[in-house]
Amino acid sequence: MAQPTLNIVILAAGKGTRMHSNTPKVLHQVGGKAILAHVIECAKALNPKKIIVVYGYGGETVRETFANETIIWVNQAEQLGTGHAVQQAAPYLDAEAQTLVLLGDVPLVDVDACRNLLAQATDKLAILSFNKPDPTGYGRIVRATSGNVTAIVEHKDATETHRQIIEVNTGMMAMPNAQLTQWLSQLTNNNAQGEYYLTDIVALAVQQGTKVVAEITPDEWSVTGINSKSDLAQIERTYQTRTAQKLMQQGVTLKDPARLDVRGNLNCGRDVEIDVNCVFEGNVTLGDYVTIGPNCVIKNANIKAGAKIAPFTHIEDAEVGDNSRIGPYARLRPGTVLQNETHIGNFVELKNAQVDSGSKVNHLSYVGDAVVGKNVNIGAGTITCNYDGANKFQTVIEDNAFIGSDSQLIAPVTIGKGATIAAGSTITKNAPADALTFCRAKEQKTILGWQRPVKQKK
Repeated sequence: MAQPTLNIVILAAGKGTRMHSNTPKVLHQVGGKAILAHVIECAKALNPKKIIVVYGYGGETVRETFANETIIWVNQAEQLGTGHAVQQAAPYLDAEAQTLVLLGDVPLVDVDACRNLLAQATDKLAILSFNKPDPTGYGRIVRATSGNVTAIVEHKDATETHRQIIEVNTGMMAMPNAQLTQWLSQLTNNNAQGEYYLTDIVALAVQQGTKVVAEITPDEWSVTGINSKSDLAQIERTYQTRTAQKLMQQGVTLKDPARLDVRGNLNCGRDVEIDVNCVFEGNVTLGDYVTIGPNCVIKNANIKAGAKIAPFTHIEDAEVGDNSRIGPYARLRPGTVLQNETHIGNFVELKNAQVDSGSKVNHLSYVGDAVVGKNVNIGAGTITCNYDGANKFQTVIEDNAFIGSDSQLIAPVTIGKGATIAAGSTITKNAPADALTFCRAKEQKTILGWQRPVKQKK
């Protein structure tokens, strides 16, 4: 039997007072992504017809964060409970569909658990629950002797008998929309909090003869919400531990799985090795046999097969070619593209630089806005002076050139093929191919009345 059309309602209106932050709770990050982003990803994996997000505190900021997502946004202006939140979404529900209710502050929500819940909810009210030894603060699942659920009792309304129950509600549930809309219209706020509880639909379902089932998940972290910075830290570490386990199952060698942070997507080839305290942000790809030394930070980078990244290297929005050697203490800034077998050494910074195969920049140099050919050697202390105080210019160093130590190349300038620049030179004009060029001033001069350049309009 085919599954009915699916609507997903994500409750994300809470302020998160215990976070003590001006940032809406659902926009705090786990694994480099907003908490709500994880929930939306889970929802999308279930192929729903509609995703409806009920928002409140910090609403416009939340909406702007997910401007590229196909989402129906519903504002819960007053925080009158979970039942009230779903009531706001009710006008957008499809009559013949079923609805899955997810929570916007539960980032480790499990797709398979949601599928199992939906499979039971074609003609029933299905609830996701878990067993918690200390259930303080949670709504208790009350079952009949048959095992069917008869009610969910919130902690503040619970009797002493209820409070002995350790099976608790996660807040996630699924049901047919025909019944849901009917139950929502019958909710009242006659309780200790004066709120409209979504959990009250359980009693309404039982009264009307709809079977209520509870699926117990063994994975408490997958249903744990974030309410404080302490919760956030615990979930973050759980997320990182699970990410490390997945990487090792794929064959990645981690020197210490507890000292790895993936804040985005990390894709690894075969026989990749990652040392301790490395941070991967955005989208990072590591090819076969890549090794990453300790204490590296790599963001939005493609590092190809056989490359070795030495300790304390920072790479952002850059590409590293096959069998290249980078670091230690190197920095590859946005726009850097290195071809095969390049060497970038200690305390070298590259920005918007294209370096062809076999070239070396091994020590204490800055190469920015540059095109470097094949088999070029750039000596220690070399600087491409790409910025005149207002505008950027390009340096071109052609194949087989040799740049002596402590040279300054004043852009725009071209160093010809096979050219040699003598150490200590300040080059302001194009250097011809296959020749030695040097420039060493004998005296200091001052030009009075000189005006610094102004920025050119693009």
